[in-house]
Amino acid sequence: MAEPAYTDAQLEAAVALLEDSERLRSAQELVSRAAPQLQRVLNSALSSGGWFGDIHDQAVHAAAGEPELAQRKVAISTLVAEETRLGMLVGVAVGFELARLLEANDDFPSKEE
Repeated sequence: MAEPAYTDAQLEAAVALLEDSERLRSAQELVSRAAPQLQRVLNSALSSGGWFGDIHDQAVHAAAGEPELAQRKVAISTLVAEETRLGMLVGVAVGFELARLLEANDDFPSKEE
């Protein structure tokens, strides 16, 4: 089955719908039910993608080792922001794949079961 090709306009419209707090609340409830399993998938994806390990340890060491407090704060804040963005991007990819699997797989138990 071919992946759908979305236009920029479709993506922008869909993202705009996420601003509806009720729609987002429903998605948050769904994610919270699957959070432990999703956390394992995210950790595995980040680890196998090489995003954590020696490079991460070096970045933490460099940020923590900044001699000046102001520089150290900037380095740590930058590292946290980069990790947050990376986790978000991988998390979104996991979410897309989860949605695709749920939509495409008739072998999963129905909602009534």
